[in-house]
Amino acid sequence: MAQLSMRIDDGVKKRAEIACEALGMTMTTAINIYLVKLGNEMRIPFDVSVDPFYSYENQKVLARSIGQLNAGHGTEHELKEVD
Repeated sequence: MAQLSMRIDDGVKKRAEIACEALGMTMTTAINIYLVKLGNEMRIPFDVSVDPFYSYENQKVLARSIGQLNAGHGTEHELKEVD
């Protein structure tokens, strides 16, 4: 068996551990599943794209809106589900 060593951001690792625990598997199992699919399919086994929610422009708008809400301006509402 080969051993793989890598550096991962602490927050990313913690969230991945929580997800793996919820799925009833170890991080090693999850990474092995990924690597097997990568090797078999010769592609990353999921879509890699940029979510526009995290764009710089959208984050500026959100930060400004949060600032307005915290200052007592604006209207707070419940989040709506999107299909």
